[in-house]
Amino acid sequence: MAHKKGGGATSKNRDSAGKRLGVKVFGGQLATAGSIIIRQRGTKFYAGIGSKTGKDHTIFAIKEGFVKFRTKLGKKFVDII
Repeated sequence: MAHKKGGGATSKNRDSAGKRLGVKVFGGQLATAGSIIIRQRGTKFYAGIGSKTGKDHTIFAIKEGFVKFRTKLGKKFVDII
């Protein structure tokens, strides 16, 4: 009986592609209506004035304006002003 496995490729040598998450439009930049501001997993940021949250927690602008980040009671909000 052999006491070692065969010298083939490793079994746990897999990795998935990056999902391109994060902030797409930063504070002070102009966002057009419908443009994506943040892609995220879960709600790290919440939609504020002039923005909405998609079903995959993506925050997008519903009107044209400048992006502003603010904190209220420990939660981070994204506004379009």
